[in-house]
Formats: sequence, C-alpha cells, structure tokens
Amino acid sequence: MVIIEKQQIDSIPVLHLVKDTIKEQKLPFIIFIHGFESAKEHNLHYAYLLAEKGFRVVLPEAKYHGEREDNISQTERMFLFWDVIIQTIHELNTIKNFYVQAEQANEKSIGVVGTSMGGIITLGALTQYEWIRTAVSLMGSPNYVKFAKAQIEHFREIGAHIPFSDVQLKEQYQALEPYDLSLQPYKLNDRPLMFWHGKKDKMVPYDPTFAFYNQVKDQYKGNPDTIYFLTDETAGHKVSREGLLETVKWFEKWLINS
Repeated sequence: MVIIEKQQIDSIPVLHLVKDTIKEQKLPFIIFIHGFESAKEHNLHYAYLLAEKGFRVVLPEAKYHGEREDNISQTERMFLFWDVIIQTIHELNTIKNFYVQAEQANEKSIGVVGTSMGGIITLGALTQYEWIRTAVSLMGSPNYVKFAKAQIEHFREIGAHIPFSDVQLKEQYQALEPYDLSLQPYKLNDRPLMFWHGKKDKMVPYDPTFAFYNQVKDQYKGNPDTIYFLTDETAGHKVSREGLLETVKWFEKWLINS
C-alpha cells in the first residue's frame, strides 16, 4: 500500500508518498514539481505510480501556488513567474537535504521531474546541482532568457501593462543566465535526461526545446540511451498517458537499475 503524508519542510508544504512496507528505508528519491497555476495534489497520479515502483516521492508546493497562494491575482502571479522558478530551484536543495539527513533518501539516487513550469525548473536545477542523478522534463524549456523575452514580447503585443522598466527587464534577464541550461549545456555532464513535449503546445513551444535536444545529444554519443526526446505529434499543453508511463520507466531504468 502507498501512503500519502502531508509534511512541512521549513516553509514548504509537501506531499510525501512511499510504500508502507519500505517507508523506514533509505530509498531512491524523486522530487516532482507541478506546473504554473497548478498545485502539488494535481500530480498525485505520477507520484503514486512512482511510489509503487519503490521510490520515495515528494511533491512540493511552489511559492504563490496551492497552500502558498497568498491571495495574489493571476496577473501578479504571471509577473512573478521567474521569481517562483528561481525560488523553487533553491528550495529543491532544502528538500533534498531534509530527506538525506533523515536517512530516507539515497543521495546517490535522486531524480527531479516536473510538468510545464516544473519542467522548466527541472532543467534549470541541472545547472545548479550535481546531486541530481537523472531528470525528466515534461513540457519544459531550458531557454530561460529567450523564453522570458518571448513572454514580454507577447505581453506587449496584447497591450498588457508591464510593471517593469527596460532597465529592470535587462537586470531580470541577466539574473536568469546562471540557470539557463541552453547557455551552459556542458553542465548536463552526461546525466540521463528525458524530454516529453507535444508538437502543438502553445504555452511552452515545442521547437526550441527540441532544438536544444538536437544540440546536446552529441554530448551523449558515448551512451546515447541516456538522452531521450519523446514527441507527441498531436498533443498540446497536456502530458499524455504515454508520457506518464515513460516517465516511470525512465526513473526505473536510471535510478533503480543503473
């Protein structure tokens, strides 16, 4: 039986899933990050299937989402998008340390995965943490600076008020550079990485992420099985069941069987 526990790690609410028969053991560990305007509970189906396979899985609540919504408007949250991403990347280390220090997570078998904003966070986290053994990006993007600029351009096209000066925007773009995997692909360091993306995604465009995959796959020539891009020809911004099941298989292969 898989048990679900609500926990609080510093100021971060999380859901913790693990099989009851192995809950006291040091286990392969996965952090699953939800998408923009979603919440941790919305990815329980992923966490359940992963926990069934013997992983300890934690779903954190991102700042200004779910339990941490803080009564802000949708517009305010939109312009805090990158603040949420950077803060969540930092919070991943707090979460990891908590379970490693409790001897519940095997620090040599840690994976990170997320959908949409969570996929973006996952790819940014690879620039910061060598302790991530493998990762899965579902509808994510590694192109932080280009994506942020495209968002601002979209807001301008629709006539939205942008609460930042040009100087402030330039500073924000510069602040994103250390987390932009497309600017430092060497930081992948041959770690197993899977992408899933729908070709018809209008929220996080498919083409830039696929172009990044084609750019970095040569780094994996010695072990091509460790990088994988699963394209859904008809999907928009919603992960298919195939994407869900392939995510589970990926972590089975690279956190348990590798």
